[in-house]
Amino acid sequence: MSRQHSRPVAVPNPAGTELVERVNAALRSYLRQRRNDIARVDPRVADAVGALTAFVLDGGKRVRPTFAWWGWRGCGGQAEGPRAETVLHAVSALELVQANALLHDDLMDGSDTRRGNPSVHVAFARQHRDSGWQGPPERFGAAAAILLGDLALAWADDMFHGAGLAERMERRARPVWASMRTDMLGGQYLDIHSQATADASLETALRIDRYKTAAYTVERPLQLGAALAGGSEEIVAAYSRFGADIGVAFQLRDDQLGVFGDPEVTGKPAGDDIREGKRTLLMALALRSAREHRDEEALRTLQAALGDSSLTADGVDRVRATLEELGAPAEIEQRIATLTKSAVAALAEAEVAEVAATRLLELAQAATRRRA
Repeated sequence: MSRQHSRPVAVPNPAGTELVERVNAALRSYLRQRRNDIARVDPRVADAVGALTAFVLDGGKRVRPTFAWWGWRGCGGQAEGPRAETVLHAVSALELVQANALLHDDLMDGSDTRRGNPSVHVAFARQHRDSGWQGPPERFGAAAAILLGDLALAWADDMFHGAGLAERMERRARPVWASMRTDMLGGQYLDIHSQATADASLETALRIDRYKTAAYTVERPLQLGAALAGGSEEIVAAYSRFGADIGVAFQLRDDQLGVFGDPEVTGKPAGDDIREGKRTLLMALALRSAREHRDEEALRTLQAALGDSSLTADGVDRVRATLEELGAPAEIEQRIATLTKSAVAALAEAEVAEVAATRLLELAQAATRRRA
């Protein structure tokens, strides 16, 4: 469900491993409880939920809870104590929103792998085939991925709203939580619409990046943390600017990695965005350049490759060379640098409490310089 969702998030966490471990512990405890709850329906359902649990707990640097946590801390939220533990439990639910996005994204994009393993819909189709069950295996795999993704989103709501937040805290956070989900799903529809209509405009590509990635990856988690802490309007506005800029830069880095990244590091085959027909900003810039320079050969190369599910490794290499000749990767790098600078400036204008201000700057650099 995303261009950004299309690959595993692997952002180094400057805060160290403690926060990640605390989020993992919260998720592990919650998912164990919910798996036990759903076992009353049937043990076979619990077995399927085991696949969701493994998916959630397998890898990931917990980027969204991390931004939410430091958003909380930046507005004076406590680092320790019962209230801090409640907040940590609540923001850990963001990982279940992410699981929903990834499960559905892999299905919509027809991605066979995730983090170097078979995608969930592929794994369930394989189980169906190996067991000799009735009906098309692929349909069963798709249905399982849809249902588990829906379950992840439902449980995200349950985990967040059942965390035990004070009523005033939950009341402040509720609109942010709702807007985050709406932005993400709206951006996702715009993404598949742009593929279907071959919309390669820069405006559409940036709008998708803004609402499908930036909103639920950085901006809304920061705002969520601020809402929980009762942050000032000044800091919320700074978080919004910082989050939007870093979130878009995050996606632009992902676009680069989707074409030029090392599959051994990213966990996804290089060129999948091209095969899926994604009109990323990288591709939109290249197409615009080809048209402006009337480079018909480059235009044919790019247009023929976009959406070609059988595109070979040699074909991906040709697209890479064409993109570089047209200067698109260099322009993306410049945009990433500009967005990062703008984000840093926005954060500097607000009175964000330390140590959160430093951590957020470190996270911004890590998110935009990552290799996976």
